Amino acid sequence: METVTSALTDAASVIRRNIERFGDAYVGDTTRDDRYALRPAAGAFAEGQNRGWTTSFVPGMQWLAWDATGDEVFRAQALRHAEDFERRLRSDEDLETHDLGFLYTLAAVVPWRKTGEDRWREVGIAAAERLMTRFLEPAGIVQAWGDLTDPAQRGRTIIDSLMNMPLLTWAGEQTGDPRYADAVRRHTAQLREHILRADDSTFHTFYWDPITGDPLRGGTEQGAFDDSCWARGEAWGIYGFALNYEATGDASLLRAAWRCADYFLSHLPADRIPYWDLVYTDGSDAPRDSSAAAIAVCGLYELALVDPARADEARAAADDLLDALIAHARPSSPEASDALLLHGVYDLPKRVGVDEGTLWGDYFYLEALVRRTTPGWERYW
Repeated sequence: METVTSALTDAASVIRRNIERFGDAYVGDTTRDDRYALRPAAGAFAEGQNRGWTTSFVPGMQWLAWDATGDEVFRAQALRHAEDFERRLRSDEDLETHDLGFLYTLAAVVPWRKTGEDRWREVGIAAAERLMTRFLEPAGIVQAWGDLTDPAQRGRTIIDSLMNMPLLTWAGEQTGDPRYADAVRRHTAQLREHILRADDSTFHTFYWDPITGDPLRGGTEQGAFDDSCWARGEAWGIYGFALNYEATGDASLLRAAWRCADYFLSHLPADRIPYWDLVYTDGSDAPRDSSAAAIAVCGLYELALVDPARADEARAAADDLLDALIAHARPSSPEASDALLLHGVYDLPKRVGVDEGTLWGDYFYLEALVRRTTPGWERYW
């Protein structure tokens, strides 16, 4: 436990330094040579502006650091980011995505839980309502990307979407509106049925006919092949199905989470850091994706909470993976990198963020450290 505590202390030190360096601005999705830079300008968005799907991991890490240390510096900066996410929502800036769940769970729901201020509750509910515009009848899925009229994206969802459902679950609890829970129930059932394969591997993405609702085909955008198993996707399956089992009570989702977990764990190399796609095995020179392991750790800790029958097994697997991350993917010192976790991969087919730190890898690694060291920690999702 001393090593885990030391890793948490180092992580908080890096987050503090990044606050001093970047302030209210946002960094890119990944490091370059282990250092973050301001998020590049794009179209109408200036350098360092709040756009894309990963920016909420910045305040998410700050809230985790506050939970771990009680240092008000982290809380104050997280609330400054919450104000900017409110502005982004009200200004309708870059909201055409299912990742409103990633964004506003961490940037609105968590601030509401931490402060009790109705302001953040209102922002969270407004974001959930915007996310509901992406729910497609009769397919019963939340469309992943793009303008809803875009034929290239119409009817597509991805396994990551499981992590966007908790925003809808929370909004349903807050408002009593059954539409939210119904969307979560239908969407997660569709993914369980079609994105999870018979051998317990997963597609990254799946298409439904937007008119008839018929399932069409699976594929990938970021995995090695359409029929391979993208490591981060399988990890999203562990955590996402576990969370949605809690939300719906559907025991088939708990089984789906374990199917993903068992497949993921059985396809790890000896050092326990997954290759970026689980088709690769020991001896391959393919890059690793530490971020997939970090997500899987959090999912396994969640399984330990929701499944008493296999709790010890889940917790032991999570501890093992987290120990491997600390041993093989932790920077040598807090000064060595702006990232908390090295050796991640964003999108290898497009050669984006290969063998670098990633915002989501940093966030889920820190969440895993907090879960390990803080009994009774209240999850954000």
